Amino acid sequence: MDRNPSPPLPSRDEEGEEGAGGDCIGSTVYSKHWLFGVLSGLIQDVALFLQEFNAPDIFMGVLAKSRCPRLREICVGILGNMACFQEICVSISSDKNLGQVLLHCLYDSDPPTLLETSRLLLTCLSQTEVASVWVERIREYPAIYDSICFIMSSSTNVDLLMKIGEVVDKLFDLDEKLMLEWIRNGAVQPLDQPQEDAEEQPVFKIVPCVLEAAKQVRSENPEGLDVYMHILQLLTTVDDGIQAIVQCPATGKDTWNLLFDLVCHEFCQSDDPPIILQEQKTVLASVYSVLSAIFASQAEQEYLKIEEDLPLIDSLIRVLQNMEHCQKKPENSVDSNTEETKKSDLTQDDFHLKILKDISCEFLSNIFQVLTKETVAQGVKEGQLSKQKCSCAFKNLLPFYSPVIEDFLKILHEVDKTLADDLEESFPSLKVQT
Repeated sequence: MDRNPSPPLPSRDEEGEEGAGGDCIGSTVYSKHWLFGVLSGLIQDVALFLQEFNAPDIFMGVLAKSRCPRLREICVGILGNMACFQEICVSISSDKNLGQVLLHCLYDSDPPTLLETSRLLLTCLSQTEVASVWVERIREYPAIYDSICFIMSSSTNVDLLMKIGEVVDKLFDLDEKLMLEWIRNGAVQPLDQPQEDAEEQPVFKIVPCVLEAAKQVRSENPEGLDVYMHILQLLTTVDDGIQAIVQCPATGKDTWNLLFDLVCHEFCQSDDPPIILQEQKTVLASVYSVLSAIFASQAEQEYLKIEEDLPLIDSLIRVLQNMEHCQKKPENSVDSNTEETKKSDLTQDDFHLKILKDISCEFLSNIFQVLTKETVAQGVKEGQLSKQKCSCAFKNLLPFYSPVIEDFLKILHEVDKTLADDLEESFPSLKVQT
C-alpha cells in the first residue's frame, strides 16, 4: 500500500538548536521545520482560497496572542507566501491592524520568525501599489530602527542578515527621507530618555551596524555582500550619509579598511579570469563608489595612507582591463545595422558595466591627482604604473580627465622620461600640452 513519504529526521545541528525533541511535533519524529516547509509550499496553490476564508484575520489573532515561536513563524510565513499575489498583498497592506501586528514581529527574538517577517516586508515593499504604505508605517514606529540595527549588529544567522539587509536597502532606495532619519538616529540622545537609563539603552548608529552585518555575511557567504555594499553606496548619496561614515574616525577607518581589503584582496584579483567581472560588477561599483566618496571628502585622514594609493590604482586598472575583455564581440559575430539590433545592443550587463566604468574612472582620476613623485617612482618600479597599465588608464580617462593626465605626465617625466615619451607617442593629443 502506498503511503506519504516520511519527513526527514532532524539533523544533529537542529537537535542542538532546539534541545532534545524540541523540533519534533509532540511525541512523533516529524520535524516542525519540515512541516513548515510543506505548508509554505502548499500555500502557493491555496492562497486565494485562504483569502476568501479571512485567513489573514485568523493569523493576526494568533500572532497577537501566541508566544509559540514555531506557530508564529508558520503564520508569518504563510502570510508572506499569500502576499506574493498582488491582490492579496494589497488586501493585507490595507489592514492597519494586521500591519501593526506584523511590524511588531520585528521585535521578536526568534530568528526564523524574524526571517519570515523580513521576507514578508520585502515582498510588500516590492509592490509599487503598497510600498509607500509600509514605508509610512515603519516611520511611525521608531523602535523598528533599533530592532533592525540590533539584528544587523548581533545576529550570526546569515540568511536573516541577508534578508534584513534587502529590507533596509529597499527602504533607503524607496524613501530618502526615511534614510536621512535613520542616519541621524543615534547621533543625539533622545530628549525623553532619563539620564540614568542612558547606559542601559544602547545607541545604535546605522553605519557600524551595516559594517558588522557585512563582516558576518562575508565570513560565510561573500556573494551576499552586494546588498550591504549597496546600502553604504546609498548612504553616500547624501551629505549626512557621508558624514556618518567619515565624521567618526573609528567608523571611517573601519569602513575604509573593509572595502580596501575587498577590492585589493578578494574581488577581481589578478589570478581570476576576466569574465569574473560580470559576476562582481554591481558590488564593485558600490565599493568603489563608497571608497571614492571617503577619499574625496576626507583626504587628510590618517587611515588614508599614501602607500595604499598604488594597490587601489592596480585594482582599478585591472577592472578596466577586464572590462575591455568583457565588452569584446566574438570574432564570428555578424554586425547588423537593423534598428532592433541597435536597441538590444545595450543590455543590462552593458548598463552595469558602464556604471562601473564611470565610477572607476572618477575614482582613478582622484587618486592620480594626489600622487607624489615618490609614489609614482615606486609605482613604475613595482609595475603598478607600467606602460601597459598607464595606457589602459589613459585610454579610459581621456578626454574627460585630460588635465589630470597632463599633470601626471609632468611628474612621470621627472621619474622616467622614456616611459613618459612612449606614452605621449601613443596619445598624441597629450604631447603638445606637456
